[in-house]
Amino acid sequence: MIRFENVTKRFRGTANPALNQVDFEVLRGEFVFLVGASGSGKSSCLRLILREETPSEGRVVVLGRDLRNLSNRKVPYFRRHIGAVFQDFRLLPNKTVFQNVAFTLQVIGSSRGFIRQAVPEVLSLVGLDNKERRFPHELSGGEQQRVAIARALVNRPQVLLADEPTGNLDPATSVDIMQLLARINAGGTTVVMATHEKGFVDQMQRRVIELRGGELIRDERHGGYGDTSSLPSLAPPPERGAAAVAALTAVLEVQREVALAAAAAPAEITPERDAETDAANAEIRPTDAAAQAAPDPEPAASADSAVGAAKAPTQPIPIADIAEVEVSELGLADRLGLGGSEPENEVGPTT
Repeated sequence: MIRFENVTKRFRGTANPALNQVDFEVLRGEFVFLVGASGSGKSSCLRLILREETPSEGRVVVLGRDLRNLSNRKVPYFRRHIGAVFQDFRLLPNKTVFQNVAFTLQVIGSSRGFIRQAVPEVLSLVGLDNKERRFPHELSGGEQQRVAIARALVNRPQVLLADEPTGNLDPATSVDIMQLLARINAGGTTVVMATHEKGFVDQMQRRVIELRGGELIRDERHGGYGDTSSLPSLAPPPERGAAAVAALTAVLEVQREVALAAAAAPAEITPERDAETDAANAEIRPTDAAAQAAPDPEPAASADSAVGAAKAPTQPIPIADIAEVEVSELGLADRLGLGGSEPENEVGPTT
């Protein structure tokens, strides 16, 4: 039905070829998706099949004809067997739905009787049998695309080419158009569709030919879209330093809690006290503080204690020092990724 034999296509003024040694064959009755990023060569393939372009090297054979040897005079007759649907509809704005579809038959010289019979049939097939007298501006985008499909099918072509037919449509309407194309294919028409619609390709599980940089990189009978690197992502971009911000917030929270605990039970620390005494008396419960505040049974000891307290005033521990000790003891710096001297990495949002 359609055969590419080591096809290379170069356009004037470009360094790299649009297609480079592309080789594949589409059988009669197949539904084939052409997928790939913009500029990968999908539209170039369709233009070669439609004989809008000729290959620089290799052969393109469609319906048994080598298009390289097809004269310009015979191109219109060849295209009668191929229907084409585009993203921008290309309807005649001053003609009704019926007239837009009938125009294709009028150009090739079909009789009025055949036109009166064929146009209503194809409009019924695409679900527009009650809108024959509407003009394009009176139709929705999905209805306009249905008119374009009807116009492509009215001459009962053997091949239907679709170049991003759902590109300008909302998701619900796109589903209707894809179901329509599937019904057309079930009737025996070969469908070759270039698309970026990952969801449809994955769901329909038809043959997928993937192009990248003008080269064929994949041909699967029941494939999916495959490479999604060129598709726009709806995920938020990564934020630099988000983990560090979350870690700092956690550290500040620890500092706040330790400071509140220290304020609720202040410890008296004199220079004569050693480290072991500080560690033992870091936390003083209210009952212990009350016991220390109680008067000593011996008066002489009580007097000495009062003199000592006057000579050594209370020195509360600084908040930053307490927080540093607590964070180090709990190992938070390591767990939050703040320890060591590793460079900061780009990370996503932190829970």
